[in-house]
Amino acid sequence: MKQLDYVLVPMGMAVMVAYHAWLLLRIRRRPATTVIGINAINRRIWVRHVMEEPSGKHAVLAVQTMRNSIMASTVLASVAITLSSLVAALMASGVAHGIFVSSGHAVVGGGVAGEAELSVKFFAILVCFLLAFLLNVQSIRYYSHTGLLVNVPLHAHRHRRRRPGLAVDYVTATLNRGSYFWSLGVRAFYFSCPVFLWLFGPIPMFAACLAMVCALYFLDVYTEWDKADDEEDDLDDDDDGCVPAKC
Repeated sequence: MKQLDYVLVPMGMAVMVAYHAWLLLRIRRRPATTVIGINAINRRIWVRHVMEEPSGKHAVLAVQTMRNSIMASTVLASVAITLSSLVAALMASGVAHGIFVSSGHAVVGGGVAGEAELSVKFFAILVCFLLAFLLNVQSIRYYSHTGLLVNVPLHAHRHRRRRPGLAVDYVTATLNRGSYFWSLGVRAFYFSCPVFLWLFGPIPMFAACLAMVCALYFLDVYTEWDKADDEEDDLDDDDDGCVPAKC
């Protein structure tokens, strides 16, 4: 049964990697059909809306928004480093091996788990949680920068002979980086679920990979936003007295 580890585990990993490669390509080519792309578009609108307000009445809203984002990243980072410490402690003490290994080997979920195999599996879980921690820390870093930059009014850049559009682009890019790092940190948590189920054998791990990809597809893809843009364009063309097919 050990052959299942060499077949199902790489297949499960390949499914996860292939899905995220497809998602990255879709975000770059058709961002308005993905949740990540739609959020990036709206973040740019939000940044320009806050920075273009001359009275600065949106400054409190911007600070509260950044504070909420920082708190979300902080919670995930704290959970990740706590779980990393727990897994490392279990690996160092050997308690986990005593639970999963009986008389040297344990047949679990269609796979054969020895002491070396269990060490590899726990190390993979540890890597997932450490990546989640580091990614969320980077997210906090960019959110903290954005909280200051977004409250700089655009007319201040005009006084320094800088184009206001460049300032909006920079702040938007900083905010988007924070959000991207946060999304990657959440993905690391998602990825740890199939890896954790790998402790019980390759069959649960492979099934979890398939279920995870199906769930992530419904969470990542949203096509109604793109359709709404097409419908608005058609309405604008009709209002102008122009037939869409002939314009």
